[in-house]
Amino acid sequence: MSMKNQTLVSEIVLLGFQNLHNFKIPLFSLFLLIYIITVWENVLIIVLVSTSRNLQSPMYFFLQQLSLCDLLNSTVIVPTLLQTVINGGVTVPFIGCITQFSFFSVPESFECLLLAVMSYDRYVAICIPLRYSSIMSHRVCVTFILMAWTIGLSCVLLLSFNIAALQFCNQNIINHFFCDFFPVVELSCSSTFRAQMVATLMSVLVIISPFILIIVSYICIAHAILKIVSNTGRQKAFSTCSSHLAVVSIFYGTLVSLYMIPPRKESQNISKVLSLLYTVVTPLINPLIYSLRSTDIKEALYTQWALHFQTGNVLLAPARPRMTHETVQL
Repeated sequence: MSMKNQTLVSEIVLLGFQNLHNFKIPLFSLFLLIYIITVWENVLIIVLVSTSRNLQSPMYFFLQQLSLCDLLNSTVIVPTLLQTVINGGVTVPFIGCITQFSFFSVPESFECLLLAVMSYDRYVAICIPLRYSSIMSHRVCVTFILMAWTIGLSCVLLLSFNIAALQFCNQNIINHFFCDFFPVVELSCSSTFRAQMVATLMSVLVIISPFILIIVSYICIAHAILKIVSNTGRQKAFSTCSSHLAVVSIFYGTLVSLYMIPPRKESQNISKVLSLLYTVVTPLINPLIYSLRSTDIKEALYTQWALHFQTGNVLLAPARPRMTHETVQL
């Protein structure tokens, strides 16, 4: 087709979920409620870790970063989702679509790397407990986080640049509720080989490699747990990893299903449901998975709650004993 007969795309139409009819208001209310709870949960964890002396260990520092990541993801995706639900679709500028993809992909890439760092933290805590404090020092933890953000940002900027360099003509309708990689690239009227190759390389760096590190870490952890003689000791060691394993399973399960398996047009509805799972539901349940099993977080929450109800210097609620790092069921 001659370029003279092509119209360059300046706007992208997101269809969202079609034919909702009478379910628009209930779904809008449900997603809005989920978003409010998600923001409240993750902000609460960020504040608790920042203000509580009992939550200054590396694993809570990483948990704080995970909450920040989930908060950013929800804030980028849910407003657009709400518009598509209530309006039956939404029109966004092309540059806005690329921007949304970038702002969403950076935290997602960071989370992949962060989960690998958290698995390494659990490996050191269980397999090398005597050297834990020296290996996982605050400086090392901050370095890990800065490296993860830098790698995630660099990869996404490179990928976004290659998407923006594509030509988009005539077609501007995406059957999705946000600007994801495959739906956007499929609109291009030029060769997408380079963008696809960059995406593949980036997935190896930020998805496959961290996942391999997680598997290796837990193989070493399992080997160390099997050496523990007492059942109580085994159960305690396993409980320190169960929450992280649950988060990894949910996150990587949906991620692999969406991005590592070639998409099909007939599975578009399934893709949207899976996208809902890791963009809306996962940020909601991550704080619950961790906080419900962490006695230190419960203790910090109790203390903060009590401080708001103290009269003079006397707390209305009785003081509870301080939990140590060993009591954490994370």
